[in-house]
Amino acid sequence: MSIVFGHRDVGGDRILVSPRVAIVIPSKDEAESLGELLNEISTALAGDDFEVIVVDDGSSDGTVGVLKKSAERHPFLRCLVHAQSCGKSAAILTGVRAARAPLIATLDGDGQNDPRFLPALLALLDEPGVGLVAGQRIKHAHSQAKRIGSRLANRLRAALLHDNTNDTACGLKAFRREVFLRLPYFDTMHRFLPALVRHDGLAVRHLDVTDRARRHGRSKYGILDRAMVGLVDLIGVCWLIKRGKPVTEAKEVFVKTN
Repeated sequence: MSIVFGHRDVGGDRILVSPRVAIVIPSKDEAESLGELLNEISTALAGDDFEVIVVDDGSSDGTVGVLKKSAERHPFLRCLVHAQSCGKSAAILTGVRAARAPLIATLDGDGQNDPRFLPALLALLDEPGVGLVAGQRIKHAHSQAKRIGSRLANRLRAALLHDNTNDTACGLKAFRREVFLRLPYFDTMHRFLPALVRHDGLAVRHLDVTDRARRHGRSKYGILDRAMVGLVDLIGVCWLIKRGKPVTEAKEVFVKTN
């Protein structure tokens, strides 16, 4: 089941539009954070042509009600709902598929990613040959145990995939919709986007960002469960990149006409 609302009002008529960029926010049980986050996005992208797509990944905290009220103030807002939780990567895929814009930026719904970095991410994406711009957190708002776990996981991933990325878990990313949709989808793919995009023949740029403390609720992820799933997926991505073979562009040499 999906619920969509929040088209733009023009002259009293509600119409579909094709904005320049779509901000996709995967969210589960973050109702307390979303209202303030949407206000910050509105300020950060003032003057730009954008839409915001929040994908409610099976929340049970009244997220849809909060977003309906927010849509009255923010006509750029849309909401899609997963009937049950499918995971962050699935929520991002749902949002990207629904987007009407050619450019996509993502950030998490907990408010730890600062929307002020969105214009800089999108500016780097305009450079020729760039397929992904990834935020790199220079300051983590996590416990020491989580920071150590993330550091070890990043080192192992970088050693095996050679993706030249220090921090793949940062929610702040920007990419072209068409690029993302041609990548192989699997659970937790959002953590391997730099390697997948580089394998697709495109460049990856990085932007230093700061991580804010969570304002409401608590993290949905533990250290051990994230590490175990990440290790299995890392092995799978290594196989995928080793076995995957890019297909060159094909041109039709003649067109038959009636």
